[in-house]
Amino acid sequence: MDKNVQCVLIKNNQVLVAEVEEVLADIGSPDCRLINPYLLDTNGELIKWLEFTNQTDIMMRSDDVLTFVEPNSKLLGKYFELTS
Repeated sequence: MDKNVQCVLIKNNQVLVAEVEEVLADIGSPDCRLINPYLLDTNGELIKWLEFTNQTDIMMRSDDVLTFVEPNSKLLGKYFELTS
């Protein structure tokens, strides 16, 4: 199965790169699973997001996301290097 890796622009203007899965949930509950999320910094580097936890699956409400876009091949390669 191919991984659905996306760039996720969230409401605080941070861009995350993560494998994304939609989850069925009640209205207002987290309905988006981010697997191995990394923060894209202003230099184009990927930094582990939420460094204070070892958790690799983070639940988020899709209401907190502004948009999802596919990463370019260079960024995707960096992400796979970090998560493989």
